[in-house]
Amino acid sequence: MVEIIMSIVVAFGITFYAIPAIIHAAQEKKLYDYPDERKWHHQPIPSLGGIGIFSGFITAFLLTASFEGEIIRFQYLLAAALVIFFVGLKDDLLNISPLKKFLGQILAASIISLKGGLVIRSMEGLLGIYELPEMAAYLLTILTIVVIINAYNLIDGIDGLAAGLSIISSLFFALFFALNGDFAFACMATALIGALIAFLIFNAQPAKIFMGDTGSMMLGLLHAMMAIQFIATAPASPVLSVSNAPAIAFAIMFVPLFDTLRVFSIRMLQGSSPFTPDRNHIHHILLRYRLSHARVATILCATGIIMPIFIFSLKSFGINSMMAIMAALGFSCVGILVWRYRVITSTRVVKGNITPGKSKVTKVRIMPAVGRKTAN
Repeated sequence: MVEIIMSIVVAFGITFYAIPAIIHAAQEKKLYDYPDERKWHHQPIPSLGGIGIFSGFITAFLLTASFEGEIIRFQYLLAAALVIFFVGLKDDLLNISPLKKFLGQILAASIISLKGGLVIRSMEGLLGIYELPEMAAYLLTILTIVVIINAYNLIDGIDGLAAGLSIISSLFFALFFALNGDFAFACMATALIGALIAFLIFNAQPAKIFMGDTGSMMLGLLHAMMAIQFIATAPASPVLSVSNAPAIAFAIMFVPLFDTLRVFSIRMLQGSSPFTPDRNHIHHILLRYRLSHARVATILCATGIIMPIFIFSLKSFGINSMMAIMAALGFSCVGILVWRYRVITSTRVVKGNITPGKSKVTKVRIMPAVGRKTAN
């Protein structure tokens, strides 16, 4: 328990003191995320916050985690983290192509599964599939890691959202790992929490700095590691046994995962690349209602808390039923929001100056709120 508390304190302290220096250096060197037609913010803002997050996280994790004979395993996991860190940093500085980012993600995922030993070997009955053949297990693991990396990368669209969701999901993972006696992964989760709390102080609206791809892809990678470890150890946990672990893990990361899979599906059905930028993400939909960034982030973070608790309470339903319920809830909520917005923009009227017996009406379109960042 002392290690867990220290990991939060150390990560917070390092990130809190690193971020102002990063902001100053970025301003000196003009290393900004510049506004354009696809972005919400209107002023150049430094986007290297991921450096501060990674600095606080990695220092705290290495100082506080007890690997207990697993040092070889964790050297590969941290090597994969370094790959993603430098891929994200290069993208923040030079804007590399999506293909190069994807190849970097594949490399990191391959290191984690092939060398780090984190592999999804069973789907626990999802779609009727249980134990997986060796090759299928590795391929599924790599695909899962890449999807989670991109999910957190794409949900980083407004101030405080990606960091807030990551803190919540890390709390759930930290609680499980701590109760299960897996203190290395518990320290991974809590070190990330400490770094993100410090980052949020500077990222809350109006943001002084963004985490950039360096930060968002790192969040995705670390959550992928924790999720796979959770899936692998939860069913046989002697302290807190969790059945239907893949569904619970999906629920813990529900907002970024569901939103990314939904948007990717829409883009592919429309004949576009799944990586084609648009403004169909859930935070874009909510911003059309003229909600502030803080309110949108609060709504989605509240969903991130409620969904895993609700789905965990339904664990007796079976994994396929749990996944179906999450999909139904997600599509229903998004569908209602989209439908209601279309009704408002097509039918809402405002009375203007009138003369006796006549009324003048004008259709009014509600424009998106002014805010920040890209439409991924």
